[in-house]
Amino acid sequence: MTSPQFPEQHSDDANAPYLADDAPPSHVAIIMDGNNRWARARGLSGVRGHRAGVEAVRAVIQRAAEREVKTLSLFAFSSENWKRPAAEVNALMELFLMALKREVKKLNERNVRLSIIGEQRGFSHAIQKHIQRAEALTAHNTGMHLVIAANYGGQWDIARGARALAEQVAAGELLPSAIDEACFDKAMGGDDVPPVDLCIRTSGEQRLSNFLLWQLAYAELHFSPLLWPDFDANAFDAALNDFCQRRRRFGMTDEQIEAQGA
Repeated sequence: MTSPQFPEQHSDDANAPYLADDAPPSHVAIIMDGNNRWARARGLSGVRGHRAGVEAVRAVIQRAAEREVKTLSLFAFSSENWKRPAAEVNALMELFLMALKREVKKLNERNVRLSIIGEQRGFSHAIQKHIQRAEALTAHNTGMHLVIAANYGGQWDIARGARALAEQVAAGELLPSAIDEACFDKAMGGDDVPPVDLCIRTSGEQRLSNFLLWQLAYAELHFSPLLWPDFDANAFDAALNDFCQRRRRFGMTDEQIEAQGA
């Protein structure tokens, strides 16, 4: 079913031009929020809001690739989202399966590599099968890396990494004294999910909601008032524009940053 079309709503900063001369963030992570509120404002069901959200996903993936973002991570379904009404959860699972069936071929044609992170055992056998097929089909692509977080929680992710290291220690393969940030990052799949440079959250909410907690340690945060279905290429450009105007210090002073650039 085709999503209904409504006039696009933009905040003032959504129309700001992207500063093309500035280097884009290497890894952009997005908390896609506001589908239900978008639907309620139009007298529609929450499912219709999620369907409209899929259109926004397509637009942002295309724009991120055009802006040469290396990794784009999208928070599609949190481990806490199972608490939502059963009808909504079932609809979300159907949309997820549909996307795996219909969208992956397009991603592959665009040289996009797809990874799904999260506890996959919580999904149906059909979804798990299509996840494996999608990742295998795009595994050797060299373009943008698209990471979809589904049945995912940042605390779960950290606990999983700690458990992997504990198992290595128990097996005599690793000394506890050898565990440092780099070691922990590797245990959490640091090559597949590198540190986040820019984290965007839509709908005006200002929290991380248990998303990529380890990887967000030094991320710049951008909060958009737009509901996710209204977040388009212009809004994405505005977020990148905002990022390019930030000064990232990583614990250093302005003087040290300026000395490095000298």
